[in-house]
Amino acid sequence: MTNPSLDFDLAVIGAGMAGLTCAQQLQQAGKRVVILEKSRGVGGRIATRRLHETLADHGTCYLTPKGEAFQALLKRLVAAGVVQSWTDTVHELSAAGTLSASPATDRYPRYAAPAGMTAIAKWLAKSLDIRLSHLVQALAIVDDHWQLTIQKTNPDATKTTETLTAGAIVLAIPATQAAVLLQSVPSEVLPEAFLQQVRAVTFTPCLSVMAGYTPDRQQDWFSQYPEVRSLTFMKDANLSWLGLDSSKRSLVPQTALPQTTLSQTVFVVQSTSMFAEQYLDAIDLQAAGYQLLKRSAEKLAPWLAKPDWLQVHRWRYAFAKTPLSQPYLAAATPVPLICAGDWCGGMKVEQAFLSGLAVAEHFNT
Repeated sequence: MTNPSLDFDLAVIGAGMAGLTCAQQLQQAGKRVVILEKSRGVGGRIATRRLHETLADHGTCYLTPKGEAFQALLKRLVAAGVVQSWTDTVHELSAAGTLSASPATDRYPRYAAPAGMTAIAKWLAKSLDIRLSHLVQALAIVDDHWQLTIQKTNPDATKTTETLTAGAIVLAIPATQAAVLLQSVPSEVLPEAFLQQVRAVTFTPCLSVMAGYTPDRQQDWFSQYPEVRSLTFMKDANLSWLGLDSSKRSLVPQTALPQTTLSQTVFVVQSTSMFAEQYLDAIDLQAAGYQLLKRSAEKLAPWLAKPDWLQVHRWRYAFAKTPLSQPYLAAATPVPLICAGDWCGGMKVEQAFLSGLAVAEHFNT
């Protein structure tokens, strides 16, 4: 039953895959739902950076559906023209420098979005009430509902504080961030055992380097590595993955992307967690980016070390190191509160999607 005196039936904190999926399902069931997102855009780690008149997917670089539910979502995304099959092969580079393709048993479509991976989140976000630049600072139970204190960043960069009420809360954010927010809830309301479960989930960081080159470099790459679009580095202390990001932009010939976007060669290089941990507090990440490109150049192609431009993004909570075994975590609070995300049940986008579905089913039954 909905309570018309409240602003919303449910408030979802976080506009990543779990939050968007959960909100979409609950809204379709007739519930009044709002999503509060501290950033200026949706998607979380399904992220695309627009820079130098082009695009680069610096978070989740492709999707690999395994289960039926996620496969069904991908079919809808393909039908809508949001994603296309990018490659069915992930290559590996051994420590000795041997390049090999994934075996036939491990070849299946890896899906990417020609307009950037955030196109997936934007498609999921259609018709949802999403409040961007809304940082939830505190939670409190007032009577029989939640009251959320929110810091809103306005277009002119000024900050204002507002509150809203909801009958239930879903925290679809990394466990570390959820634990900080939950500290605002009095201990007599939120069981300490629940907070300990959230705190027990740890994450590993990652640096993503976006590097741009002249248009001819893509052909240089394919001349040397004809089939390689996605490459995993095996047993390398610094490098984890490299992708030819610009090869996604021509997946759909009729794409409306500007010609400048299509004409550049763009690589995305992801670091190991061990390398990223050295730069958790660094202000300038440029040196780390060039170090990763230099290492890539030594292993693959000398010109990779000299990009026309580069940017580096630091993901503090890239992967859940100790994920929970269940799809969500429900607190024994007087008013419903549930934690969700890819750290519930796994550490990939599909687990985040399944977590969001499970939370919606919990409220809809």
